[in-house]
Amino acid sequence: MAYDEELAERIRALVAGEGGITEQKMFGGLAFLVNGNMAVAASGQGGILVRVDPDESARLVETTAAEEMVMRGRSMAGWLRVEPAEQELPQWVERGVSYARSLPPKR
Repeated sequence: MAYDEELAERIRALVAGEGGITEQKMFGGLAFLVNGNMAVAASGQGGILVRVDPDESARLVETTAAEEMVMRGRSMAGWLRVEPAEQELPQWVERGVSYARSLPPKR
């Protein structure tokens, strides 16, 4: 399944004006990176993949519609899959961008 181009465009509009943003195809989708760190992606499996503080993963899974990303059968704290409603997309994108911005830049 290819990622949702319309969703990617909505994410692109939300991160417009942010410094250090680049785009890269990864995880079968289109990822938006902040200084080389993935923040959010239009997922090839539908919805979005959001990078968050691993210490907040469990709380976000309990209190939202987010699920931890599973890779090779293992849950990945700090990486959440979400099918956000239209009005929720900006807050998920901001959450991912904020966390990625808190990480050291990749070289």
